[in-house]
Amino acid sequence: MLYSVFMLALRSILRNLMRSFLTILGIVIGVSAVITMVTLGNGATQSIKAQISGLGTNLLMVRPGQRMGPGGGGGGGGVPQFKEGDAEAILSQIGGVAAVAPEGRSSLTVVANGRNWATSVIGSSNAWFDAGNWKLASGRLFAADEQLAGAAVCLIGETVRREIFDGTIGQTGLGEQLRVRKFSCTVIGILAAKGQSGMGDQDDTVVVPLRTLQRRVTGSVKVATLLVSMQDGSDGTRLKASLKQLLRERRNLAADDDDNFNIFDTQQLAETLSSTTQVLTTLLGAVAAVSLLVGGIGIMNIMLVSVTERTREIGLRLAIGALEREVLLQFLIEAVVLSALGGVVGIVIATAASWGLSSLMDVPYAFDPFINLLSLAFSAGIGVLFGYFPARRAARLDPIEALRHE
Repeated sequence: MLYSVFMLALRSILRNLMRSFLTILGIVIGVSAVITMVTLGNGATQSIKAQISGLGTNLLMVRPGQRMGPGGGGGGGGVPQFKEGDAEAILSQIGGVAAVAPEGRSSLTVVANGRNWATSVIGSSNAWFDAGNWKLASGRLFAADEQLAGAAVCLIGETVRREIFDGTIGQTGLGEQLRVRKFSCTVIGILAAKGQSGMGDQDDTVVVPLRTLQRRVTGSVKVATLLVSMQDGSDGTRLKASLKQLLRERRNLAADDDDNFNIFDTQQLAETLSSTTQVLTTLLGAVAAVSLLVGGIGIMNIMLVSVTERTREIGLRLAIGALEREVLLQFLIEAVVLSALGGVVGIVIATAASWGLSSLMDVPYAFDPFINLLSLAFSAGIGVLFGYFPARRAARLDPIEALRHE
């Protein structure tokens, strides 16, 4: 009985293809909009997490001043900067720390091979590569004696390598001389590309030993930033509290003095941005879902028209012995098939749209089977919800009155 009722509903849909298509258009638009918005939102969330993790693994950035950004104190206005000894104290006295890298930074123009390029020159130790999750594409890191002596050696990022050495026959950058301000350094390593982050192009950098930067560029032994990498599974809250206490002691701050440094947790930034993106994704998905309700109303209207058009057919079926529940089931299945078909078409369109827009927006294509199945189930539910009233109206027709209908 169920099969015959389903075939009756399907034949009715096929008899009016254009009307059926227009009926499901609202469902198609609603399903495709919801899936596309959620897929792009998930892709944006993954992209943000990848960019933040590219800064380093469980990374804390400690800087002078009471807050990050302009006006935060950043070493100016009499705020004392750090020393190499601060990094050594953190590594030796605080548990759960994987690496600590003192970092100095200066914006300079480097020259080699008849080309020049404005970049960021960073002075640090080998711990900087561990803290920032950097890998080598070729070459090596600093030797211990090179760090102690402040040797004229450097590692360069992929952007610097491309702008200075790319396109020159026989040159890869490794082993070449790179002029930084008034001294030349030997390129001993090429860093693997990491791409863009929220803080700019990570590959546009030249890394030299900290003492090299201090002696040949800045002329100061002060350190602008401490990069603290936490071990996996360590208690970040406890570690930051211990770090804060240690730095207050080393900077001779009284109990009632405000901190003259700030601790920036990249993991918290990732969680905050991801949470914000998820909220926006949910909001956009909810707005798009409104069109599903509009599509459901369209199905109900068309089904009511169908009941009116087929009144004599319904009366004939009832007169020859069809049960009310069979007529109810026929029209209900017709509404569900229409809405479910709209859901399937919407999923196909959303998949193509999401893939294309993900490539255009340069975010990962994050296929979510749950939202696809949920949208399909919801569209079928719309058919049940908005198809029930027309189906019940058809089932309750008086056979005699229905046969008299013109």
